[in-house]
Amino acid sequence: MLTILGFAMIATFLVLIMTKKMSPIAALVLIPALFCVAVGQGAQLGDYVIDGVGNLAPTAAMLMFAIVYFGVMIDVGLFDPIVRGILRFCKADPMRVVVGTAVLAAIVSLDGDGSTTFMITVSAMYPLYKRLKMSLVVMTGVAATANGVMNTLPWGGPTARAATALKLDASEIFVPMIPALAVGLLAVFLLAYVLGRRERKRLGVLSLDETLVRQPEPELETVTVGGGAAAAGGTGGGGPLREGPAAPGAGAGTDTASGDAGDDDEEFKGLDPNRPTLRPRLYWFNAGLTVALLTAMIMELLPIPVLFLLGAALALTVNFPHMPDQRARIAAHADNVLNVSGMVFAAAVFTGVLTGTGMVEHMADWVVSTVPDAMGPHMAIVTGLLSLPLTYFMSNDGFYFGVVPVLAEAGAAHGVSPLEIARASLAGQALHMSSPLVPAVYVLVGMAKVEFGDHTRFTVKWAVLTSLVVLGAGILFGTI
Repeated sequence: MLTILGFAMIATFLVLIMTKKMSPIAALVLIPALFCVAVGQGAQLGDYVIDGVGNLAPTAAMLMFAIVYFGVMIDVGLFDPIVRGILRFCKADPMRVVVGTAVLAAIVSLDGDGSTTFMITVSAMYPLYKRLKMSLVVMTGVAATANGVMNTLPWGGPTARAATALKLDASEIFVPMIPALAVGLLAVFLLAYVLGRRERKRLGVLSLDETLVRQPEPELETVTVGGGAAAAGGTGGGGPLREGPAAPGAGAGTDTASGDAGDDDEEFKGLDPNRPTLRPRLYWFNAGLTVALLTAMIMELLPIPVLFLLGAALALTVNFPHMPDQRARIAAHADNVLNVSGMVFAAAVFTGVLTGTGMVEHMADWVVSTVPDAMGPHMAIVTGLLSLPLTYFMSNDGFYFGVVPVLAEAGAAHGVSPLEIARASLAGQALHMSSPLVPAVYVLVGMAKVEFGDHTRFTVKWAVLTSLVVLGAGILFGTI
């Protein structure tokens, strides 16, 4: 019974947010509350929620101060050279912009933290997408999928969890998987190229000067996009009409809906050289502080929430020594802080009920029990396939500590090495990074001003394909 209700709760949540019948925050809170009552454990709802909040409170704190920190770095101009460099490389070509997004997300993912990756990637690329009227879900989808592949780094989390759960060495799991993961990353770059070609066909290409110079905006015809209004030919951001062909009904498909139709007049502020918050004399201090912060994160010198708390306080104090200026900077980023932290605490209700009621455990047991005995010798492949839905529907902790040991035990009975099981379990990470149970994804969609349902509809199919490529490459190279 708990198995059926668990899957029903997840399905209900996904349907409601993808059809935009409920906001993600409301669905994350109300749906699990109703199902908790339905399983007869309504009296324990408070305990489950408190447990969930307690588990996610450090993540929420980290995101709050990380948003403030990177918000200040954007204000003072730390990322302006990156934006200019990408703009010059991309030459206002949508195809190059999308490929640049994938490359930037992959590089920044080396720090092992998804939230940081999304903050930096969106900060650098969002103004360019807006100015060119490119689909913002393309940006979020490519960034999330690239980060999912890179999330398998030993310090990223999944590999360490698999090593801990199966009592293995992380390097023995990760190093043989490098060729397969490299193929997965190449698949992401190829995906970015294909999506970029689609955007180029839809929008055409501008010259660099046309992109940088603000011109009067023509009034755009609006068309219906998934029940809402969006500007024909794009998904936000003002500017001159594009040169080149535009597909009929451009912007009217679900794949290009960004959920940001009402934000067409936003200025291209990413390269504004005259904004009053710039601190060019402190550029190298801010760059050094950011490098030191990321290095400390990788070396785990302090808990990540503590590092961002200290970093945000130091960045505010040095760059804006006057109290009114500090208050203004905090207020400027309060909207993002509230949206993201609110979403994380709402997700705590979902995960708390899912775990506390025992739904996750029953769902995992049912999935494992459905594997035929004849598949025993191929348990590594089975693990790789199961990693796609299971890491999407449950946390990495639940999957690696609850499910993977059972799969490894079943595989061992048929002579399958635990190392193969551990490596195969990494295949689903490209999809996992778009799971509604991953707090970092709310940073991504929040900063990009994309509806979570739009992001899910667009990204899931590409993330599944990328995960299958990783799994297939692992089998081909003999590591799985």
